[in-house]
Amino acid sequence: MEHFVDSRAGAGGKDGRGLILDPGAGMVQMDATAGRTRPPPTRKRPAMKVIELRDQFSLDNLAAAERPDPEPGPGQVMLAMRAASLNYRDWLLAQGGYGSVAGALPLIPVSDGVGEVVAVGAGVTRVAVGDRVCPIFFQGWIGGEPSQEAFATSLGGPLDGTLAQFMLLDQQGVVKVPEHLSDEAAATLPCAALTAWSAVVTEGGVKAGDTVLVQGTGGVSLFALQFAILQGAQVIATSKSDEKLARTRAMGAAHTINYEATPDWGKAAREWTDGRGVDLVVDVGGAATLPESLRAIRFGGRIAMMGVLSGAVSDLRIAAIVMRQVRLQGITVGPRVGFEAMARAIGQHRMEPVVDRVFPFEEARAALDYLAEQRHFGKVCIKI
Repeated sequence: MEHFVDSRAGAGGKDGRGLILDPGAGMVQMDATAGRTRPPPTRKRPAMKVIELRDQFSLDNLAAAERPDPEPGPGQVMLAMRAASLNYRDWLLAQGGYGSVAGALPLIPVSDGVGEVVAVGAGVTRVAVGDRVCPIFFQGWIGGEPSQEAFATSLGGPLDGTLAQFMLLDQQGVVKVPEHLSDEAAATLPCAALTAWSAVVTEGGVKAGDTVLVQGTGGVSLFALQFAILQGAQVIATSKSDEKLARTRAMGAAHTINYEATPDWGKAAREWTDGRGVDLVVDVGGAATLPESLRAIRFGGRIAMMGVLSGAVSDLRIAAIVMRQVRLQGITVGPRVGFEAMARAIGQHRMEPVVDRVFPFEEARAALDYLAEQRHFGKVCIKI
């Protein structure tokens, strides 16, 4: 028989059973048979593997580390992460851009991922153990108008992101994913897919018969192409690669423009619509692409802006915006209710996100470098 003794009873004292309490040993064990004390068996706290940024923002400071396994409290869920996917924001933030917070290190980067619920705390009703879910990008934006407070809850900065074996989240911050998707495909949904859904459906209001122009062949642009086609619109795709343009045509693009061969692609897009202009431009470029986006858009049309790939400062043609009543709509991902609507549409149509390449967990740095080269077609993922 063994007894466990707590030294908090007092230095050199005895408990009610007459066992000696060692003030320097904390908890000790008494072996009644052998008549001697010994320390309890050593227990090493479980540790999970993570990839984190240390010391200062730089890809050179991206390193593997271990952190204690999380334990869910009331209303919380623990996810065993299966895959993550990269956005240009992740690369910018790791370099100290995109609103990086100086005091946020060490930080687990990357906002997007998918995991399996492996434990839940008291009171959890939205999901159950075994469900496969995505963390939402803004943990505090469930629905309604955006707010400064909601935008301060983004994963991958300032909150720890998805490059970890486990994540602990509030039950309100996850969404079940369509069953037909692979882990890597599901991991692409929280930022890139929802940004495109917000641009095309929630804010863009695209309907059957509309014309949508998408720029490039990154994750957001290809999702926008797919969602526009689901809405019954025709799509114009631009790229500097004829090979990639051929792939967009295979996905259903009605017209393509090589913007290197045709620098005035906005004019070319307008001409293709018999001079009317397109109903929506999904602008991921920023400074360099906005002038041509304004040339392409119709009277009363919308330009959804969500990227700064070519720069963040531009000289706007104010007259073109005012005289043609063009709406410039900034897009920053979207709320959970938008994610849920998008997930239903993806499941109903069995839509498949485009995954370019999958890297192992240990090669997260290589995956970010590959993303920065901008040679990918679709999403770059990491298997966890």
